[in-house]
Amino acid sequence: ALLLSLLLALLLPALAIAATAAAPVEGTDYVVIGDGHPYAPLAGRIEVVEVFGYWCPHCAQFQPMLSAWQRRLPADVRFTYVPAVFTEGDAFARAYFAAEHFRVLGKTHDAMFPAIHVQGLLPQNASVEEIATYYGQHGLDATRARTYMQSPAVDAKLAYARDFALRSGVEGTPTLVVNGRYRVTARTHEDGLRIASQLIAQLRAATHRPPPAVH
Repeated sequence: ALLLSLLLALLLPALAIAATAAAPVEGTDYVVIGDGHPYAPLAGRIEVVEVFGYWCPHCAQFQPMLSAWQRRLPADVRFTYVPAVFTEGDAFARAYFAAEHFRVLGKTHDAMFPAIHVQGLLPQNASVEEIATYYGQHGLDATRARTYMQSPAVDAKLAYARDFALRSGVEGTPTLVVNGRYRVTARTHEDGLRIASQLIAQLRAATHRPPPAVH
């Protein structure tokens, strides 16, 4: 029994490493996007985009895992949230761009999900007025937020985000897209992060990037 335990102790880590090292499979784990290009110029970095919706319960479940994963990304990976724009009047997409503009995403982004799905502070179909009022209660001037959310600048950002999602073949949320070329097609949230990590590793290897420093 002791010998078996020792063998298992040696074997299990090796199996875990092998499973982690297994390359993602095109058509199963991800889709290559024909003529795809990134959301923003790469500038020598690897881009990971999450197309999400504040109103999406699956995005709310995913956010804590995604946020923790994002904090561990190396410096040469740029992570970007892109709100899904399925309708031109999507107030939550407008809210994201307003928070980004006023540089308060660090305070508002993670908090928005429980506000909608747990605390009931906002309905899933909230209006611009309702979200501006919510922002006003959380440190952002409500009038400025409302004005910016309805501005031509946000209209342009919504159109750009919608175009990105359409050309990337996004059909639902949450969806991860790497470098505008690979759309992750995972069955679970954990799978999605594993596949994205493997695609990042492959892109780094293809450009001979050194591994990130271990602190």
